Amino acid sequence: MTAEVWLPIAPEEIDGLPEGPVYRFWDGAEEFPADPADCSFYVVPYMKPGDLGIRPLPLMRSVRVVQTLSAGIDHVQPGLKHLPDGVLLCNARGVHEASTAELTLALILASLRGIPDFVRAQDRGEWHDGFRPALADRTVLIVGYGSIGAAIEDRLAPFEVARVARVARSPRTTARGPVHPLTDLPSLLPEADVVVLATPLTEGTHGLVGAEFLARMKDGSLLVNVARGPVVDTMALLAELETGRITAALDVTDPEPLPPGHPLWHAPGVLITPHAGGPTSAFLPRAKRLLVDQLRRFVNREPLANVILTTGATGA
Repeated sequence: MTAEVWLPIAPEEIDGLPEGPVYRFWDGAEEFPADPADCSFYVVPYMKPGDLGIRPLPLMRSVRVVQTLSAGIDHVQPGLKHLPDGVLLCNARGVHEASTAELTLALILASLRGIPDFVRAQDRGEWHDGFRPALADRTVLIVGYGSIGAAIEDRLAPFEVARVARVARSPRTTARGPVHPLTDLPSLLPEADVVVLATPLTEGTHGLVGAEFLARMKDGSLLVNVARGPVVDTMALLAELETGRITAALDVTDPEPLPPGHPLWHAPGVLITPHAGGPTSAFLPRAKRLLVDQLRRFVNREPLANVILTTGATGA
């Protein structure tokens, strides 16, 4: 039987797709492009509500691969229980690292140097000089040291930071130094001037940044979240921000989108961007390259890249 592939990018816009499969375009429209039961390789629509992306999964009885175009896979996990055993779930490692790391540095620099205050002052025609914190000579703690965390450290290198500390689920050694386990956070947090969250959202990281975590952060430190909103306990963060003891730069929030009138919008010392880490001009060409490579592997029966889990496997 000919394999059917569902793509959220029109196939005629992707150069180099391998011959053989039947390509269907579906970007979340109400009508499916064909019978979901015949789909072999499903690429989840990007930047769509999670319930939309998983809507066809209960009907996909023949699917063998589910490919996201995001680094995180939390938005599709609720639908995996509907799939047969042996389906590969792959993420978009290699697509978002550069853009997310760029935004992380932008958030750090804008927050430390007071760019939002300068913009507001410019709107009022006011000149506000004075000293502001610099990134140079500061200690940065990266919580979540996967490919995005490593890309963030790559971009920190020219800024003459005093130290970068790295934390991940499991300890290991890298060319740049040790990666500490999550259990080391209580001793690392009081030393960090900037704490960057780049961890996946899992059962273990949901609510990781709660009152105890925040209380251990250094006075005057900055929390930057480019991970997922629920990694942070919003109410605990609001309570800490109200004291003025720490500041925050958030590309993701809980809830998300952040509704009008939510207290985070007007909390002191917070900079908010609308989950802008991934959607840049870098996304589409990198996403297309990933899809061409994965589909070439699929057609040639070669091992796929970026496999996060296999349905039905232990721990999946």
